[in-house]
Amino acid sequence: MSAELKSANNGVNVEALLAARKALSEAPEAAKFTWRASCKWIKGTHSNTVIKDFFGLGGEQKHRTQFSYDADHPDVFASEDNGPTPVEYVLVGLASCLTAGIAAVAQNRGIQLRSVQATLEGAMDIQGILGVDPDVRNGFDGIKVKYDIDADASPAEIKALVAQSQKRSAVFDIITNPTNVTVEVN
Repeated sequence: MSAELKSANNGVNVEALLAARKALSEAPEAAKFTWRASCKWIKGTHSNTVIKDFFGLGGEQKHRTQFSYDADHPDVFASEDNGPTPVEYVLVGLASCLTAGIAAVAQNRGIQLRSVQATLEGAMDIQGILGVDPDVRNGFDGIKVKYDIDADASPAEIKALVAQSQKRSAVFDIITNPTNVTVEVN
C-alpha cells in the first residue's frame, strides 16, 4: 500500500499543521515566538512556576488555562519532595516533545499508532551541583531515550518516525545544542 493511500487517526490535525507551515513560509515574521514562565519561591527548595501567556503569530496569545508546576528536591537531598526536580522536568519536556513529534509524523505518513511508550534516564553525578568536585559537570552526563512503539508500520518505518521527530524536536535541539541564557537581577 503506498503512503498516499494509508490513513491513520492519531488525533493530530496534520492538515492544520501543513497549512500553518505554508502560511508561516509566506509570513516568516509571524513564526517568531516567545515562550514564558513565571516562577515563585515557596520555601526551602520548593518553587511554583506558572505558564499562561506567550507571544506568537505577531501578537500576544494565551493558553486556554493557566498551568502550574511545583518543583522541589527529594527527601534524600534534605528537602520536602513537594514536586519533581527541575532536571526531571527537562526529561518531561524531552519525552513530551519527541512523543508529540512521533504522533504528528505518523499521522502525516498515514501510520496508525496503537501505543507509544517512552522511557528516559538522565545520568548525573551530583558532586558537581553540591560543590564537592568542581571538575564534575552540574548537568546530565547523558540522557537515554528508549521507545516501545506499536504501530501498523515496519521496524524501519518506526525508526524513521523517531528519527524525524528527533530532527524536528525543539526540546531535543535545546538540550543537544548550546543555547544562550541571560540571567538578570532587577
